[in-house]
Amino acid sequence: MRFNPVNLEKSCNPVKGFMLILIIALGAFAQSPPQRVEQPKEVVEAYRVCAQFQKLLAEDLDFSPAFEATFTKDARRRREIANAEGEFGSVDLSSIDDATLIDAFKSRMQIVFLFLAFAGPDNKAQEDLFFPPAVKTILDRKPPADPRDFSSYVTQLKRDAVDFRAHVDQLAARNASVAERIRKFKAEISKPVEISTYKVEPLTSYSHGRVLGPEEEYYRIGDYAVIREGNEMRIIGILFFSRLF
Repeated sequence: MRFNPVNLEKSCNPVKGFMLILIIALGAFAQSPPQRVEQPKEVVEAYRVCAQFQKLLAEDLDFSPAFEATFTKDARRRREIANAEGEFGSVDLSSIDDATLIDAFKSRMQIVFLFLAFAGPDNKAQEDLFFPPAVKTILDRKPPADPRDFSSYVTQLKRDAVDFRAHVDQLAARNASVAERIRKFKAEISKPVEISTYKVEPLTSYSHGRVLGPEEEYYRIGDYAVIREGNEMRIIGILFFSRLF
């Protein structure tokens, strides 16, 4: 319904007319874009480290260097991230050394990101092209129930990540539509998280494993969890790649 100022003047007394104009004005104000607030320096740095992770990952979909450059450097936290996010089932990993466990996590995440580049094929023929039997075996591989078999499982995961990347690279080299799909996926990954229009406040009670204690603070930046670690902001988790699905 359109309001005609002439009809409004004729049909309303001054008080009712003023109230109606005020209501219309308040409605227009409510629909206007919210003004950005000035975020604390720590929050700006948190956004920056998330953007750095995305930029590094988008270069060649290589998870390990992006992880090393932007995630926590604390050995205990890295181990807890691997435990919480690696999806290794119910196997007892207490006897597994840090390096092996983190290698397993990075290989798993590498496979996840390569898979996401091909997620949602348009048809059965494309699905078969993207995910031949050897790749389906990689995607279906389950962690062992016995921790004594975990080291050999990690060795296999590393081979799986290399083989999956070779498959992706070969498809992109010989198929223009695949190359374009990967280019668009990288472009989507590299889009920075939009800075909140509201002041970002620190949170506590981080719920992903035992990465943080109940009272330790972190920031939620889009789908990332970021903490202050010494003089730097560091990522401790991606909750859980929902921005990329």
